Amino acid sequence: MQRVSTTSLAKLKERREKIVMVTAYDYPSACLVDEAGVDVVLVGDSLGMAVLGHSTTLPVTLDDMLHHTKAVARGVHRALVVTDMPFLSYQTCPEDALRNAGRFLQEGGASAVKLEGGVDYCPQVRALVAAGIPVMGHLGLTPQSVHVLGGYKVQGKTEKAARRLLDNARALEDAGAFGIVLECIPEDVAARISASLQIPTIGIGAGVHCDGQVLVFHDLLGYSGQDVQSRPRPRFVKQYANLSETIRGAVQQYAAEVRQQLYPGREHSFSPEPLEAKTKSVVPAAPYSTLSRK
Repeated sequence: MQRVSTTSLAKLKERREKIVMVTAYDYPSACLVDEAGVDVVLVGDSLGMAVLGHSTTLPVTLDDMLHHTKAVARGVHRALVVTDMPFLSYQTCPEDALRNAGRFLQEGGASAVKLEGGVDYCPQVRALVAAGIPVMGHLGLTPQSVHVLGGYKVQGKTEKAARRLLDNARALEDAGAFGIVLECIPEDVAARISASLQIPTIGIGAGVHCDGQVLVFHDLLGYSGQDVQSRPRPRFVKQYANLSETIRGAVQQYAAEVRQQLYPGREHSFSPEPLEAKTKSVVPAAPYSTLSRK
């Protein structure tokens, strides 16, 4: 089984074959998505909302990301594992970016990192690539800049904004990024960017013309807490299952059976060892000296 690499993704773009990417945050989910045949597993800082219960990605720490990256890396044997660099782990300077990104490969077991932003962070991208650390970019709606953007809004809606996105994408490519996530931008803008780059684009809320697509594991599977379920589902999310209902129903059935004394049944319980097995006499073997005299 050949492992997916950054060059594998470039070849998929050359052949016009779509790239499939999904997030994972722990060992079981990593095993499942890898077995399902995805090309890229992203350990996203979206775990702040999907797993840790935060309202943004900003509280997610480097230690959080390392912890989850290690678990995911243990479960993936084919896909490329990419880890998000969390807020303030790379923005300060190239040296900090290099030190922190290196930990994701050396300690976490990832094969690449992803960071948000364009031309302003090209020095960081160059430093990482020069050190042998593959980098995926992220443009459009960049969640770590949610307060600057004024919320989770579609980006690149004007021609000026679209041109800025294109310039940033080209700058990231020139700096050595092997791919770029395009989040929440108009479909035609994503198409223009994708056509102008040699490296692949991965869309999320960016239309069908990107070179691949990514979804959050919990969004794809309808697996979330009540607070998240009460929020409007993003337009770009297609829910392929409803695990929240399945899990809730299973736990409710378990609780009911415990209270009605239906579980555990006899088949789930252990019986004592039969009395005769305990009292059965055992004939000791003859001593060596007796055997030797015969």
